[in-house]
Amino acid sequence: MLAGAAARLGLKTAVLDPDPACPAAQLANRIIAAAYDDASALEALCGACEVVTYEFENVPVEAMRAVGAQRPVYPPVEALEVAQDRVTEKAFLNGIGIATAAWRAVDEPAELAHALLDLSGDCILKTRRLGYDGKGQAALKAGAPIEGVFESLGAVPAILEKRVAFEREVSVIAARALDGTVEAYDLAENEHRVGILRRSTVPARAGADIAAQAGEIAGRILARLNYVGVIGVEFFLTREGALLVNEIAPRVHNSGHWTEAACAVSQFEQHIRAVAGWPLGRTTRHSDCVMENLIGEEVLKAFAILSEPDAVLTLYGKGEARQGRKMGHVTRLTGPAPR
Repeated sequence: MLAGAAARLGLKTAVLDPDPACPAAQLANRIIAAAYDDASALEALCGACEVVTYEFENVPVEAMRAVGAQRPVYPPVEALEVAQDRVTEKAFLNGIGIATAAWRAVDEPAELAHALLDLSGDCILKTRRLGYDGKGQAALKAGAPIEGVFESLGAVPAILEKRVAFEREVSVIAARALDGTVEAYDLAENEHRVGILRRSTVPARAGADIAAQAGEIAGRILARLNYVGVIGVEFFLTREGALLVNEIAPRVHNSGHWTEAACAVSQFEQHIRAVAGWPLGRTTRHSDCVMENLIGEEVLKAFAILSEPDAVLTLYGKGEARQGRKMGHVTRLTGPAPR
C-alpha cells in the first residue's frame, strides 16, 4: 500500500523483505529478498534509495542504525526502539505526562506474584517484545492460579498491565513532516476480537473534546521523538471519559486503512509525503465509513463485496488464507461527513 502510494506520486520504491513473494513485490520497483539484518542486503537497499522507511516495528534496531549511518531513516530509529519494548514504551509515555494503564515489569516468575499484589484486580501479562494481534498475552483473573503462566509465554521478559474498565477503544492516525508540521485524522472507534482488529468506525462515538485531546497526545509523542512519518496511537476511553494510551505504532496502522476510501489523502500517501520531505496533505474526511478486516477465509467474500456500490476493497495478494491472517480489508462509505 505504501509502494502504491509512492507510485501515484511518481516515486520509485525498493523493498527489503525475507519473502521474495511478499505483497509489496506486486508493486515495488525492486525487491531485495533477505533477512532484515543481512548486511549486504542493507547495503544494497542504501545504494538503491535516497531515504529509508519501515512498516513493521519488529525490524531489528541495529539494522536500522546501520542504515541510518548511510541514509536518512524515517521514522527515527528512536521511535522504533521505544515501540519494540512495552516497558520502554510505557515508561516513555508516562515520562512525558501521558497516562496509561497501571503496569509493572516482570522479568522472572517470582516477580509476577508481587506485581499482581501491587496492581490488584484483573491483569494482562504480555511479552515485552514481538507480540501483536493478541499473540504473546495471557489474561489473569484476580485470585486465580498463576503457576506456569510466565512460562507459557516463553519465560521471556514481560509486562503486567492492569485491565482497564474502558467504554470503548479508539485510535488516532497522525503524521509529522520534516518541518515539524503535524496533521491528524479523525478519531476511529475500534472493535477487536481475539486480539485482532475486526473493524474501525469513523466517526467514533466520542465528543470533539476527546478527539482534540487524542490529537494533542499524538502531537506530543511526535514532537518528543522528533518524528517524521505516520504514527498510530491506540487508546482506551474509560467510562469516566479519560484517555489512556494502550500502545503506539511507528508506522501506518490497520485502524487507519479507512483513510484510503474516505479522505483525499490516505495515511499511506501521507507517510510517503512525510518521509520524502513533501508537504502533508489535508486529513479532512469526505465520508463516514466502516472499515472491516477480511481475516483468513473471509477473503472469499471479495467477489460479493465488489458488487456493493459504496464499498472500497483492498486485497493484499497473500498466497495462503490462514486462520487469523489479515488478507485484505473493505471500507464501506456510510454517508457524507458533516460539514
